Amino acid sequence: MEKITVTQEKLNELFELAMKASEFSYSPYSKFPVGAAILTSDGRIFTGCNVENRSFGLTNCAERTAMFKAVSEGAKRILALAIATPKSDYPVGPCGACRQVMTEFGDNDVPVIFGCSNANLTKATLGELYPFDSLHELAD
Repeated sequence: MEKITVTQEKLNELFELAMKASEFSYSPYSKFPVGAAILTSDGRIFTGCNVENRSFGLTNCAERTAMFKAVSEGAKRILALAIATPKSDYPVGPCGACRQVMTEFGDNDVPVIFGCSNANLTKATLGELYPFDSLHELAD
């Protein structure tokens, strides 16, 4: 299989797909739609949105929705991730639960782009977002 290179163009494409995914958000309580798009090691892209529940602990974030869709379709390695929060005034990073799940399926150098518009984006790596991940020893 050909190695996939994550270019800035690919990150921009992922962000556009995350923005589109946010339109499907079910967020009647927070009124805060979020979309995510994940590029997997086999070249597929999976999207997700946040899905709220009035029992707020049962809510699922966009990032985990996309990740769980990918895993349920056989993709277990992520190469890049984009998160869109179109109703925020600034880039909003993933929550701690999402960071933990993302590091389960991605290496420290996986790029993560997040923001509220094309003009207001932040780029980091999984390692920068979750710098002291100590659970990788469990997989060995």
